[in-house]
Amino acid sequence: MKLEPPVEVSRDTLTFDVSEIEPILQAPPTDIKPFPPAMIELRDGSTMVVREANLEEAPQMLGYVEQIMKIEHDFYDIVGARIYAEILGWYRKRLKDPYTLIGLVDGTFVGFANGRLKSDKINISLHTMSLRRGLRIGAIMYYVKASYGFEILGNEEWWATYESYNGWKRWGIGMAQPSYPWPEYQHELGGARVYYITKKYWESTVKDYIKEYTGAELVRPVPEDLLEKNAEIKEVPSFDKI
Repeated sequence: MKLEPPVEVSRDTLTFDVSEIEPILQAPPTDIKPFPPAMIELRDGSTMVVREANLEEAPQMLGYVEQIMKIEHDFYDIVGARIYAEILGWYRKRLKDPYTLIGLVDGTFVGFANGRLKSDKINISLHTMSLRRGLRIGAIMYYVKASYGFEILGNEEWWATYESYNGWKRWGIGMAQPSYPWPEYQHELGGARVYYITKKYWESTVKDYIKEYTGAELVRPVPEDLLEKNAEIKEVPSFDKI
């Protein structure tokens, strides 16, 4: 769109350096407390370490998630596509206040969980994915990021939604999560219903439910040798495991 200036100007053309534009396009970051690494024993006796993903690992993760986008069952395709966009948004700095957590067993990438802060009070859960079935890794990763929001970041509400039947049954119904009136409130994942947890409800009910379901406790600090074993993604599981 063009309009003639309402006053005489000395220069008809203004040139911007992209470094001047970037602060406008990139959401100013909030000072978010880092996620302290934790470990948890899985049902098969192995130990999973959960830590923040490093930005340098994003291309490797994108390559793996791209393959998940091609799986046409249990909504893996749409979940994979959205996770891909979220990782890329984090990598290209086009996502406000994201956090990306990964679960690893001896360097094998087995769990993923991410979200972002809408504000200091509201934590938006984006996606949780288990890359190895039968060990309740999805439940553990969901618990890990919720506890991160409530107990470390001090958030007051947790907003989630569900794309798959399994997720809705296990967490929406399983945790008896109430929902805000729709369509007045819409989750950013496709405008779906917002299911929420308050900090009070987390403390009184939900935290214990997830612990009972997973049957294990998060342990901190993580020994240095385990941190070293899981300092990088060395392997990804085959697709017949998910």
